[in-house]
Amino acid sequence: MSGDAPARLIVIDWGTSNFRAFLVDTASGEVLDSRRSASGLRALSQSEFPHYCASQTDDWREGGGGASGVEGTASGAECAASGAEKVPVYLAGMVGSARGWHEAPQLELPVTAADLAQNVVAAPGLDDVWIVPGVKQVTPEHVDVMRGEEVQAFGALALAGVEGGDCCLPGTHSKWARLDAGRMTAFNTMMTGELYHAVRFHTLPGEPAREDAPFDEGAFRLGVSRAGCPGGVMHALFEARSRHLYAGLESPQIGSFLSGALIGEEVGAMTAARPELDKVYLVADSLRQSYTIALEAFGIEVEAIDSDRATLAGVIAIAARHVRY
Repeated sequence: MSGDAPARLIVIDWGTSNFRAFLVDTASGEVLDSRRSASGLRALSQSEFPHYCASQTDDWREGGGGASGVEGTASGAECAASGAEKVPVYLAGMVGSARGWHEAPQLELPVTAADLAQNVVAAPGLDDVWIVPGVKQVTPEHVDVMRGEEVQAFGALALAGVEGGDCCLPGTHSKWARLDAGRMTAFNTMMTGELYHAVRFHTLPGEPAREDAPFDEGAFRLGVSRAGCPGGVMHALFEARSRHLYAGLESPQIGSFLSGALIGEEVGAMTAARPELDKVYLVADSLRQSYTIALEAFGIEVEAIDSDRATLAGVIAIAARHVRY
């Protein structure tokens, strides 16, 4: 394989629940085609990963331009006949865990994009397919692990045109990452999304919120404000029930209230841990509105960055530093 940067990449973000693949022009960062499915780690056995990856990317790898095609692109048959290299594939996320396709290392902080590139792992079963490593922080005071969000954090700062800052990456397990001079130096994981699901679907206060309901900004802001009340978030969560009984919190508002209490607790905890925190690069899609409200309620400036764009920018930066053999 050549050490030269390829003209195109296939970037795959493969997590526990979802599969997202992008055919990307490396020079421009333009997405030429994309595919998404619910075939995450939970849906596949370990032996199925290379076959599923091939089924989703073989037409792209042989030179096809995707659904719409790209002018001047050779057909798969032409590429095969000429001996042209296949488009390389880079995977990030839980696909690199022990439960995924093949385990990639988790590098000890501090970590740069170049460190990630130097430690990518070949995915068994397919040629020129690489798994990006994760990161870990193991000290007497703090033990934490991350897979996938490190790529987004580097990509977010690249898109913002800066080499340092604080990134908030919401999700089932939200991550707060700090980068300085191109190095990730610290991060924290907050179980906000998983706790929200547990409280909403498996507790008495969440019982009236089992049905889907639209986001209620007023109820969410109320929840954020209650996160710092006497008794803390443990009391605030129970207020969902008492306010439902006696203070006018309606059933469709309870989910938003619980979300506000938990996200408010998350943001409050991080502002206490990092007193100098005044700006956050928020890497989010569906949770962008709620996190923006909570962050601004704590006086934090928000610069929002699309999560797909952050993933692509991060993987492109890693691939550019990776010498492929």
